[in-house]
Amino acid sequence: MTTLDLLRTHPFLAGLPEPWLARLAAHARPVVRHPGTRLFRADRPAERFWLLRDGQVGLDFPVPHRGDVQIDLIGAGQVLGWSWLHQPYRWQFGAVATERTAAIEFDAAAVRRLMATDDAFGRQFTERFMSVVLDRLQATRVRLLDLYAYPVHAPEADPVQ
Repeated sequence: MTTLDLLRTHPFLAGLPEPWLARLAAHARPVVRHPGTRLFRADRPAERFWLLRDGQVGLDFPVPHRGDVQIDLIGAGQVLGWSWLHQPYRWQFGAVATERTAAIEFDAAAVRRLMATDDAFGRQFTERFMSVVLDRLQATRVRLLDLYAYPVHAPEADPVQ
């Protein structure tokens, strides 16, 4: 299967015109990441993004005195990475493959150039990524509500006698 064939079947790109897919394919390549492989770290340059075909990747962020804390899982049919879209092009989170993961990896700078030279493509691609961002924010909101839905009470102190 060619890279173009893989792009044609990914849900994130559904409905994109064939010429756009062909241009994207020129800046993409199939990759496989094994469990434990770090794809990127928070605050490092965001130079790539991925469309996941199979497997799973955990999103994490560094917490002082606790190390990297996983906050979400991204799976097949989803997109990994959007920090490459806006300056300063640095990752907000980190990502580690939690399973054997097959993906399509893109050169972010090349895709930004495509977006800049074709307004319709740039608008469509940005809209698709904004949908991903909104979905992730909603999922984060739900997780935070679950986390803080039940107040934590301190144990009652023994009365002083």
